[in-house]
Amino acid sequence: MNKSDLIEAVASELESSKAEAGKMIEAVINAISEGLKTEEKVAISGFGTFTKKHRSARVGMNPATKEPIQINESTTCSFKPSQHLKDALHEPKPMAAMHS
Repeated sequence: MNKSDLIEAVASELESSKAEAGKMIEAVINAISEGLKTEEKVAISGFGTFTKKHRSARVGMNPATKEPIQINESTTCSFKPSQHLKDALHEPKPMAAMHS
């Protein structure tokens, strides 16, 4: 599923236009992004937690030349799903869906 698919799913679920659903998705993405800029984590109950991760500078290896290279420090994020989401992912599929 990509962003367009997500927008279509939200529009269908809420019986709204794709334009409105797109604005909603953008608002959620922006809120999560801004939250991570100012906080260490953004927790969404029943879904999961986005956490800001700091990676220190280090020496790596160029895979083509095998020479050492300096990798700069960076900040990234990780996502840990909630137990509710994990459980939903492990629900058994209906038999009809398994034979498609």
